[in-house]
Amino acid sequence: MKLLLLGASGLVGGHALKLALADEAISEVIAPTRKPLPPTAKLVNPVCPQLDDFVPMLASYEPQAVICALGTTQAKAGSKEAFRHVDHELPVAFGRAAHAAGVEAFALVSAVGASADSRFFYTKTKGEVERDIQAIGFRSLTICRPSLIGGERNETRRAEHAAMALIRVLTPVLPKRFRINPASSIAAALLQAVIEATPGLRLISSDEMN
Repeated sequence: MKLLLLGASGLVGGHALKLALADEAISEVIAPTRKPLPPTAKLVNPVCPQLDDFVPMLASYEPQAVICALGTTQAKAGSKEAFRHVDHELPVAFGRAAHAAGVEAFALVSAVGASADSRFFYTKTKGEVERDIQAIGFRSLTICRPSLIGGERNETRRAEHAAMALIRVLTPVLPKRFRINPASSIAAALLQAVIEATPGLRLISSDEMN
């Protein structure tokens, strides 16, 4: 299988990249990034200053499945509009291009509490991307809804770091759905989903990825 991996330079995407490169079911990993990744066997790494530039080129790489692990924070993006571009507009644009190219299996990282009807901007955006990806019509669609994501990042997210420290203290009394989800567990769920490509929609909750 030729796999298109979006967000390979991020925390979950980086774990998914390692797993996919080591999996015999994957013949090639196409991972467009803004900066080059270390070269390795099975990896095709188109470097695009703007990921939007890769959308019209997607079909020429002939992927058979897509993992979308794109995501940022409003603080890093700089504005609500920039956050929405990464977490909603890009996944939907890639989803539509992939479906038009014949891709049948798509797996997406969303978030716990995602709802298009949410009063909160973050969970509303996540809910809207779920809704719009579902409307595309993939034969097999998996949506992972993690809580806070655990792992070593290349960037500092102070608010997230503080929240994770608090959650670790409260873990014994917290419901499973609010506990920290290891990035490796999320990545494994994504990869398994596109390899199995079970028809229909599957929502994977945070407590299934602990």
